[in-house]
Amino acid sequence: MREPTMTHRVAAEFIGTFWLVFGGCGSAVFAAKFTSADGYAFGIGFLGVALAFGLTVLTGVYAFGTISGGHFNPAVTLGAALARRVEWRVLPIYWITQVAGGLVAGLVIYVVAKGQDGWTATGNMAANGFGNHSPGGYSLLSVLIAEVVLTAIFLLVILGSTDTRAPKGFAGLAIGLTLTLIHLISIPISNTSVNPARSTGVAFFNGNDAPAQLWLFWLAPLLGAAIAGAAYPYLFGRHEELADRPVRDDALDAEALIADETGRHAGRRTDPEVR
Repeated sequence: MREPTMTHRVAAEFIGTFWLVFGGCGSAVFAAKFTSADGYAFGIGFLGVALAFGLTVLTGVYAFGTISGGHFNPAVTLGAALARRVEWRVLPIYWITQVAGGLVAGLVIYVVAKGQDGWTATGNMAANGFGNHSPGGYSLLSVLIAEVVLTAIFLLVILGSTDTRAPKGFAGLAIGLTLTLIHLISIPISNTSVNPARSTGVAFFNGNDAPAQLWLFWLAPLLGAAIAGAAYPYLFGRHEELADRPVRDDALDAEALIADETGRHAGRRTDPEVR
């Protein structure tokens, strides 16, 4: 079975990150507080936005996971590299692609939203923030702790659900539901990042100090991911090392197993010491 080329992987990461940011942040911008012309509130609120983020990553993982690993997030790529699930050489390529996908999604959200009379991007692009720019007024320290802890948990779920010991076919569901829960917890705290590409994608369109606070939404997710990626093999056993491949491919694993077994049988036939 032919492995995806780097071009295929970059395309998958770009589209997947675009989908995550457009679906998640777009739901917050267009639908979270929607009110009809006659004054009825039909907005989806925090719950709807949390579900939107979860559904985008769930569908993205199932659509593109076998091509690129379905990261869509610089923190996930870092954690996967530390856990030896992806080769280090792809990290800068993935990061650039993910940020580009997020920025294009932010641009599309901005262009569409500008079509509404009276709408302004300042403070209305679902940007992340702390202090006065936190939805609940949470401090820098509170946001830092929440983002580090939630990103670490997110990476542990990702690494666990994609482990060869995990049930096959459920990784996307576990990852999507976890991201939904993370948003339910932390939208009031920071508007939920756990993803530097998501934060970068809308910060510069949002303005209102979002670009100045962006550093925290790179630092905290990357720190949380690094903790989880480094800890996972020691907490749960280094069951596999996939540094030479972007994702686990069950077909390739089966071929390798067959080749290994064939080699063993051949060795038994030719070794005179084996009875």
